[in-house]
Amino acid sequence: MALLLTEEQTMLRDSARSFMTDNAPVSQLRALRDARDALGYSPQVWAQFAEMGFTGVLVPEAQGGLGLGFVEAGVVMEEIGRNLTASPFLASGIVAVTALRHAGNAAQQAEWLPRLASGERIATLAIDEQAKHQPDRISVSARRDSNGWQLDGHKTFVIDGHAADLLIVVARSAATGVTLFAVPRDTAGVSIEAVNLVDSRIAARIGFKSVRLSDAAVIGAVDGGEAALTAALDAGRACAAAEMVGIADAVFSQTTEYLKARKQFGKFIGEFQALQHRAAVLYFDIELARAATLGALQALDSGAADARRAVAVAKARAGTSATLAVQEGVQMHGGMGMTDAFDIGLYMKRVRTLSEYFGDSHYHGQQLALGRGY
Repeated sequence: MALLLTEEQTMLRDSARSFMTDNAPVSQLRALRDARDALGYSPQVWAQFAEMGFTGVLVPEAQGGLGLGFVEAGVVMEEIGRNLTASPFLASGIVAVTALRHAGNAAQQAEWLPRLASGERIATLAIDEQAKHQPDRISVSARRDSNGWQLDGHKTFVIDGHAADLLIVVARSAATGVTLFAVPRDTAGVSIEAVNLVDSRIAARIGFKSVRLSDAAVIGAVDGGEAALTAALDAGRACAAAEMVGIADAVFSQTTEYLKARKQFGKFIGEFQALQHRAAVLYFDIELARAATLGALQALDSGAADARRAVAVAKARAGTSATLAVQEGVQMHGGMGMTDAFDIGLYMKRVRTLSEYFGDSHYHGQQLALGRGY
């Protein structure tokens, strides 16, 4: 499959770019940060985002969504990255929706998908329990008793967990099995602590103390949540990679404009060969990340056998490329890029957190090596 957007996907990209630029640029993130906003994103912009249909990109038309694919979700995420738009779209409209689409029963899908598509409700996946992403080490326990289930334990760095109406909780229900549970935020025994991250976004630490749930809360099969979890995580990984490609592209554009405008020793600094070479290397690096990410999104849409490997490559490649972009951007701004007068420092902080979401480059490099028998 050609690594190019179709005409319809290009139109969606242009629409998303126009919306983000006009309604949710980097200046809005600065305003939210400076106001120490408790939500971390604008409800008004989120409502407009929903009116544009973006919240329902992955939701089937029967549940009020657009019924599109992961490539289209990635197109929107790239524009979110380009503008550093603060939004729960990654957590809710991509990861949570994918989990519900993959394993939710008819009642769960009917209850939640239309409201997620409309932006009326927000959902998120609660998986990580340590500082690093370790999906194979789940200790939150799900114990069955005569009345249903009891959850105990804690999750950390739950993306947009402070704002979520629904928590999709990954719990250990057997020695070798995990189960997904749909847990409304107001369930007795659930405690939520908002955590401000370095990129001015907000995540949550969530505790579960003797949380009682009925069998109706189980998403998918008991002890068989691995497939739905993998689907949700891979969707999040590929779309986080798309956001990092957007960030890298925005930083590259800002840096090249600076090279054309800044003078030193009577010459524009973009005339110096050393900086030209660094800019050229960065351009090709970003294009490699873009190709890897689009390939991963296409693989998810087609259900390709090697989709997981493609996603791992994309997440690792986009993480290293975006990191290189922000580091080179700072350096080619003469170090001033880290001052708050420039936006590049904000992009750098976002890349740092996005790199950690759903596994960093080292994690995915290891998964690729293990998959090849190393």
